[in-house]
Amino acid sequence: MKQQQWMSLLGLANRARKLISGEELVVKEIRSGGAKLILLAADASLNTEKKISDKCLHYQVPLKRVENRSLLGQAIGKEARVAVAVLDEGFARKLQTLLD
Repeated sequence: MKQQQWMSLLGLANRARKLISGEELVVKEIRSGGAKLILLAADASLNTEKKISDKCLHYQVPLKRVENRSLLGQAIGKEARVAVAVLDEGFARKLQTLLD
């Protein structure tokens, strides 16, 4: 049930153009201060995992893990995605409560 909820909320955020996906864009968004929450697939490569979690730590952006990249992509109606940055405070807060 919870999975359904965060996935549809993520889809909503995507339609509202309040998120960005793809590793490089996500890192850029963290650096620029636009990212309010990062979702990282649990099956991301160690390299990606480290890069993104280090950035999140440094810029104090909350990081949540989701089961896998295909779920993450599916939620936003795209192909498998390893990382997604939520750009809206409201969506970010709600997603955090759903993913806790």
